Amino acid sequence: MDIYQKALKLHSKNQGKIEMKSKVRVRNKEELSLAYSPGVAEPCREIKKDKDKAYEYTARGNQVAVVSSGTAVLGLGDIGPEAALPVMEGKAVLFKEFANVDAFPLCIGSKDVDEIVQFVKLLEPTFAGINLEDISAPKCFEIEKRLKEETNMAIFHDDQHGTAVVVLAAVINALKLVDKNLEEIKIVVNGAGAAATAVSKLLLDAGAKNLIINDIIGILNEDNLDQYDLLRQKLIKRTNPKGLSGGLAEAIEDADLFIGLSVGDILKAEMVKRMAADPLIFAMANPSPEIKPELALEAGAAVIATGRSDYPNQINNVLAFPGIFRGALDLRAVEISEDMKIAAAEAIANLVGDKLDKKYIIPDPFDQRVVPAVAFAVAKSAVQNNLARIEMDEQQIKNIISKNLK
Repeated sequence: MDIYQKALKLHSKNQGKIEMKSKVRVRNKEELSLAYSPGVAEPCREIKKDKDKAYEYTARGNQVAVVSSGTAVLGLGDIGPEAALPVMEGKAVLFKEFANVDAFPLCIGSKDVDEIVQFVKLLEPTFAGINLEDISAPKCFEIEKRLKEETNMAIFHDDQHGTAVVVLAAVINALKLVDKNLEEIKIVVNGAGAAATAVSKLLLDAGAKNLIINDIIGILNEDNLDQYDLLRQKLIKRTNPKGLSGGLAEAIEDADLFIGLSVGDILKAEMVKRMAADPLIFAMANPSPEIKPELALEAGAAVIATGRSDYPNQINNVLAFPGIFRGALDLRAVEISEDMKIAAAEAIANLVGDKLDKKYIIPDPFDQRVVPAVAFAVAKSAVQNNLARIEMDEQQIKNIISKNLK
């Protein structure tokens, strides 16, 4: 059987991938009285007096909702909330397996921004965090923006920000190999969807000065702003400092870094040859990258990264979101900020250390150092930026993360 047949068999045999398990036993009348009536009334009374006691007496502080409309699922497109459920279940499995976070898939039968926002807002008494997943652009931008403004939950759109964090981590280390600085290089981002937008913004926030976004309509500039929503217009105004126009062929001239979040085989070997010395190629379209790694290397690429597991340097979101949520939840963060994302990227990059090589610019997703390191960096940033509900010193942060990862 191929991978798809094996996966179908696994899902059928188990009827999905998740279940709920009780932390306490109910084997006699006393245990029943403690877990439920009449004993349960006491934590209810305490929480009524102080809503924050819910973090002490319930599982709320470790609960994340994985919310999707099913409108942009993997490479399958708008397949609907029911068909999206296997992916959201899978995300819940990753949350639990990597970071011991209890995540619940909630696939919504609506594409309306107002309805989705209202639905998620009503979840706040139960969940400390929301992982938005597989919601199409541009609606995903508006949904995330409003939820960050209108709730105190940790809101994270993994398709955007998980990708951005791992890309930044890989860029940090790839630049070390070619002895270049983020502030000085020319970057071309091919694509202007959810992930490409977040990657561009995080790179700019981290210090990039010369970044060009190329989309299906060409290089984005002041002349084509009206083709995009207001949030992306604001980003585009921070890009393309020389006012270039044209398409990818024009954008790629003397570029140091190409980041593809678009379609397969769009970057040609001739284009790579016209890039700056020791060019970096991040070709992350799936299943076919923007250029085959072998062709890019032949054309002179110094470092290659893709979204595939069968090549070195896979840009894999699982390096980011489990640790980010672990750190945010443990400090009861009111949001996941840009500084927290940059801290997460730096933590991932630092784990490579002396083993840095053109085929090893980011750690393996199964490296057990990743989640604790990312969680600590995120939690520390939350405290430093007054986004944590709990004040802790560094040792206390390490202790609570270690405890909650067991």
